[in-house]
This record gives sequence, structure tokens and C-alpha cells, in this order.
Amino acid sequence: MPVSDQGITEERYMFIPRTAIFVRRGDEYLLIRGAATKRLWAGKYNCLGGHVERGEDVLSAAGRELLEEASVTADLWICGTVLVDAGEVGVCLFVVCGENVQGEVRVSKEGTVEWVGKEAVYHLPVVEDLPVLLERIHSMKRGDAPFSARSFYDTDGRLQVKFYGIT
Repeated sequence: MPVSDQGITEERYMFIPRTAIFVRRGDEYLLIRGAATKRLWAGKYNCLGGHVERGEDVLSAAGRELLEEASVTADLWICGTVLVDAGEVGVCLFVVCGENVQGEVRVSKEGTVEWVGKEAVYHLPVVEDLPVLLERIHSMKRGDAPFSARSFYDTDGRLQVKFYGIT
């Protein structure tokens, strides 16, 4: 369908596509502690990931980000989507799970990458939605139906992540 037929209006979201990658090894997850130079999450732990560039599909973008940020590859699959309400332009966060890591983890300009136990996440400085998403994907396996969620801040300024559909 051509752009002119897409029905783009001010009442509808326009999305920036991003990936959030949760690579696991047993009960450990490959996380990145943001470099001191990071604008938004310096010193905090986050999953790996980033923008989907024009011309990329989601899994190729996730693979590229994983290689750029940690110098490793993994078997990746989409385990869910989160629509992040960010005002006029939203973020469509593709949550990607991964296993069977190949390569040696290395530090990048984005921060220090390390294996972190699931329970340790609750005691570390982390980005706000990391524990919520980690809890949701922890028991998922390749082939499980992907989840759908919406992320927003309520009137009291608290992060809300609402999951829909299959639970």
C-alpha cells in the first residue's frame, strides 16, 4: 500500500521501532551497565538493544545490536511487543529473547556487558521497565505465543506496563 493510503493522521501513533534483547544462559541474563557518558541510563543496567534502522527487519537489527554492544551472536526470536506511549511519537519495542551465545563478551562504548543472575536484577540500579519485562519473559520458550503490552506513565508519574491477550 503506498504511503498516501496509510491513513497517517495526528490522532494515530507514529512509531520508532526498537529492540530490547534478553539473552539468557540458565537464570542469567546478558545485561549492559550504561557507560558514564550515556544520556539516559548512565550507570544503570539495561538489556541490550537499540533502534531498527531503515531497511532492517527486527531480528536482523537485534543481531546487529547484540554484535555491536557485546561482540556476540545468539539464536534470537521475538517474544513480545510493547507499545511505549511517548507522546506524539511512540516507540514500538520488539522484545527479543536469545540463547546459545557464541563469542566472547566484550565492553563497548555503550557500557559494560556482563552476565547477571535474574534475582540480582532486583537489587541493582536498573532502568525502570527491566524487572517487569524480565519477569514476563523469564519462563518463555522459543515457540511460545508472543505477548503484547503497552507502557505508559499514570497521572502520578508511575510507570505502568499492561499486558494483553495470552497470559
